[in-house]
Amino acid sequence: MESLSLLAALTIVSGALSLLCLLILHFVSPEFHPGWRMISEYALGKHKRILTFFFTFWCISSVLLACLLWQIVTTKWALFGAVLVFVSGIGALMGGLFDVKHKLHGFASTLGVPTLPAGALLVSYNLVQQPDWMVHKASILSSAHILWVSVVLMIVTMMLLFSGFKKAGYSMGPNVEPPETLPAGVIGLNGYANRFLVLCYIGWLVLIAMIYLSFQ
Repeated sequence: MESLSLLAALTIVSGALSLLCLLILHFVSPEFHPGWRMISEYALGKHKRILTFFFTFWCISSVLLACLLWQIVTTKWALFGAVLVFVSGIGALMGGLFDVKHKLHGFASTLGVPTLPAGALLVSYNLVQQPDWMVHKASILSSAHILWVSVVLMIVTMMLLFSGFKKAGYSMGPNVEPPETLPAGVIGLNGYANRFLVLCYIGWLVLIAMIYLSFQ
């Protein structure tokens, strides 16, 4: 159907635009070291609008793919997975509307981060049982499983960062300004993990859309 192909194409375009915004932020806001500063912290700089575009395009990509999936999956669990993909997009939008200092930013993360891995797994295991999708089984399932792996990596690296700050005598909290440079002895990999998570999340959206277009 042409309408579904359009949804897939727009999913890819919006996903690519989201990643482009993130790339631009890396260059225009070099004061936020990608190793240990989270993507949401770009809102504290001079280019908050670009960050809002990043989250908005991410939301659009998620919502469009969810609408596509709703029409092609074949089980109730997979339909629930499509709903979770939609909810993850709403979480992304909230992440852009409510910046890192807003009290709802944490809720946005709670809404957006865990829902996509769960939804992607439910959807992916249904898709690979359909004849057209079976040939892409390896890439579909591996891309779905890497989502929860990226979440675990981010949690572990955040724990390392907080532990390092505590040992170095720095307090951490929503109202505490982070230091300008990473203190000696503190392991700062959470920023890389955060960006890896985003690449995996948007990558899965784009991959599913591309596969759908490949056999239309």
